[in-house]
Amino acid sequence: MWFSEETRGAFLSIVKQAQAEDIYTGQPSAIAFNLVVSLCATSVTYLHHGILEPVLIWQAIFLLILIIRGLSVLAVRKLQLAQNNPQFTLFIFALGAALSGISWAALPFTIDGFAPLGIDAGICLIMGGMATGSVVKQIGYTPVSMFFAVPILASMQFQLLNAGTLPETIVGAALAALIFIFIRQSLWVEHIFVSNQLARHDATALADSLTRANSDILKQNRRLEALANQCTLTGLANRGNFNSRLMAEIARAKVLNERTAILVLDVDRFKSINDTLGHSAGDTVLCEIAARLRSTIRDNSLIARMGGDEFAVIVTGRNAAERAREHGAAMIEAGRNPIGYSATRSVVGVSIGMAVFPDHGSTAEELLASADMALYDAKSHGRRQLREFAPDLRRKADFQRMVEQDLEAAIESGEVTAWFQPQVCLTTNRLVGFEALVRWQHPSLGFVSPPDIVSAAHAVHLADKLTRSMVDHACRLSLKLASIGLSNLPVAVNVSPREFALYSVADILDSVTSRHGVSPSSIEIEITEEAILDPDIAGAQLKQIESAGYKLAVDDFGMGHSSLAYLIGLRIDRLKIDRSFADQVAKSEINQKLVSALVSLGHSLDIEVLIEGVETPEDAATLARLGCTVGQGYLFARPMAEPVLMEWLVKHEAESTRKPTGKSNRLTVI
Repeated sequence: MWFSEETRGAFLSIVKQAQAEDIYTGQPSAIAFNLVVSLCATSVTYLHHGILEPVLIWQAIFLLILIIRGLSVLAVRKLQLAQNNPQFTLFIFALGAALSGISWAALPFTIDGFAPLGIDAGICLIMGGMATGSVVKQIGYTPVSMFFAVPILASMQFQLLNAGTLPETIVGAALAALIFIFIRQSLWVEHIFVSNQLARHDATALADSLTRANSDILKQNRRLEALANQCTLTGLANRGNFNSRLMAEIARAKVLNERTAILVLDVDRFKSINDTLGHSAGDTVLCEIAARLRSTIRDNSLIARMGGDEFAVIVTGRNAAERAREHGAAMIEAGRNPIGYSATRSVVGVSIGMAVFPDHGSTAEELLASADMALYDAKSHGRRQLREFAPDLRRKADFQRMVEQDLEAAIESGEVTAWFQPQVCLTTNRLVGFEALVRWQHPSLGFVSPPDIVSAAHAVHLADKLTRSMVDHACRLSLKLASIGLSNLPVAVNVSPREFALYSVADILDSVTSRHGVSPSSIEIEITEEAILDPDIAGAQLKQIESAGYKLAVDDFGMGHSSLAYLIGLRIDRLKIDRSFADQVAKSEINQKLVSALVSLGHSLDIEVLIEGVETPEDAATLARLGCTVGQGYLFARPMAEPVLMEWLVKHEAESTRKPTGKSNRLTVI
């Protein structure tokens, strides 16, 4: 077996320690064996030669040497020299072996006329056996066996050669060869021992290395498993873990005929925290929400972060639905406590949707979809509340999905169209304009409300196409109005404030009006106060729209938080007071005061005021008295498709020319 010098150096101290322990282990038996054999040798000389004083002295000295060797063994054991100082231990044992070997070599010289092949052949046999035994027994460290055996064999060879006879000479020569073989064999045996020790320790080291590597692999696997199943930010289960667990719990619930409930939580207005204070503040909020979930939900329910600001909980076992409701209520309550982030403290609530297997879904996908619908319902009803799934939510979701799915084709085919509602002067009954209102009669769903159309357009990124279509219909009506001599009546198109951040409303207006050859002054853009209050998003486009010559109107005036500075900065042509103020205004003193204040504000800014939702002659008269100049509502006309509107205009013109003096000036309701 071959070992590199580097490997030998690395294991040198280990091999020395193994040699020292091997020699140390054999010392007690070697000393005892030497004692017994020495007494036997003394007895043999007594039987052949009688009592010989030199032999007795030899025996005494030999016993003293054995005592010293025994004491050295005790010292090595007490001081643990075999482990702490193996080289010194080997030196001590080699010295003891050398003293014993020299003593055995001296025995023939204590007997006068020593005859190695004659009467004293027994002594030679004993000495040869001792030498051979040392080589066989002390295989770990050659100097110990050699220091013991070589003096003995050399003494025997001297005695044989000194006899001078042919037999003794032949045996002496053979003994010389034996000494050479002993020395060589002893060195080879030591080499084998050392090699075995190196191999054993190398194998041990390899096994230790493999054990450590296996331990590292297991640790890495545990880390990978944690990464695969846990959210690194919050330490909660992740979406994959949640989905696997939910499928398993549903399968279990089917077998045991139990219920499984899930809660899906969303942090209210989390995006604004991230956008205004940065992701570190957002991470702080998410970690705090996770901590609250852990402290609030103390049973075996699985808590997971699904991604972003969405969390989910799986509740299983007895009374799962009731416990889920309790968990949801506790989280709503915990959300009342403020959270500190980025040197700010504020209340960050959660909205929660809940669904129960098998009532609200038979698979994990269906159950999660049901909980998401319930969550959306909670957010749409004011947030910071728990909503449980109801069948109506699925119908609404299916309805909205079909609306979103068919909207683009409906816009392109003209199914999504514009209806127009007249706007009139409350004092003269004169037509002053029209408002374009989006309409869609779906082939299978029936009438789709304008809010649903607008919501779907934003959801599937068709808001620009919808606006372009409405402006196109407004331009077509403007051209027809011009053809019958009503070119001075503007057509209003509603634009959501969100759209200014999605695309250039001004560019769409310019593109469509240029294509139709319609003057910008014939188109009025109705925007809500939110757009006016966000100059960073809408300001530049509103200035561009104003500069191009389009009319600007503020829709639903009085329902938001108007910025007077921005009203003054832009050339607003009209303020549209929300219909809620016109409702039974003739009987409501409070509404009359509010309308009067809003009208006064408009007049002070030299802006025309229009009020929506006028439905009775009494309300119209009251509004005119309060200073409103223009009204819009069912009292005058409902929204109409373009062909119906053109017929209405003809009838209205005819009735206006036939109307007798002193009669009611109310327009005909179509």
